[in-house]
Amino acid sequence: MAKLGLNLGFLLFQIFNFAVLCILLYAWAYKPILKMLDNRKQKIAQGLEDARIASEARANAEQDAAKILAEAQTKANQVVRESTDRAETAALEIRAAAEAEATKEREAALAEVQDERDRMLGDLRSQIAALAIAAAQKLVGESLDEKRQHTLIDEFFSGVRAGKVEVLEGTTISGASAEVTSALPLSSGEMTSVKNDILSKVGSQATVSFRVDPSILGGLVIRVGGKVLDASVAGQLESMRQSIS
Repeated sequence: MAKLGLNLGFLLFQIFNFAVLCILLYAWAYKPILKMLDNRKQKIAQGLEDARIASEARANAEQDAAKILAEAQTKANQVVRESTDRAETAALEIRAAAEAEATKEREAALAEVQDERDRMLGDLRSQIAALAIAAAQKLVGESLDEKRQHTLIDEFFSGVRAGKVEVLEGTTISGASAEVTSALPLSSGEMTSVKNDILSKVGSQATVSFRVDPSILGGLVIRVGGKVLDASVAGQLESMRQSIS
């Protein structure tokens, strides 16, 4: 070693010092640095994991929020639709009720007018009878059987002779309902005779209604089962007009 110019003792001392320095650096510097780097690495990894979890949580929160908003919108639309339907239904019910009430009032007013007209026509019937009897007496120049004259006038307007409806004699009719039209209101006795005569032909389960139409002038028009029996004065005049034209 001396030939090489090296001092063995000094070299060993330097090697010892270097070894001690390495040990000290490893113990006091390298290990803490490695530990610090490892901790830093773990913190970075943890931060990345936390960021990933936060990102997923935010994405899930956004999805949940979108779902909640969609459900809320659907429910709101349903509430609006149901409210609209209820409002429309209520409006239709109110309108139907108003129309029904208006129809009821109109029908009641019409029935009242009809009753008043029939009452006036009923009063007119007795006046017509009195005028007809007076005219006949003046024409023949002597008193006539007033009872017989009343009977003839009643038969003229009611179409009933001896308790029988003349237009029904010798006819066959059928149906569930019948409508009887006269020029002037019939008396209760005349209505009973007409109704009984009709029911004897069509059956007791049928319904019979009466109406007044001054335009037929006299006699009766009976509609039953799609069949029309016209024994009115207006009908007879029309038949005569057609026969001579």
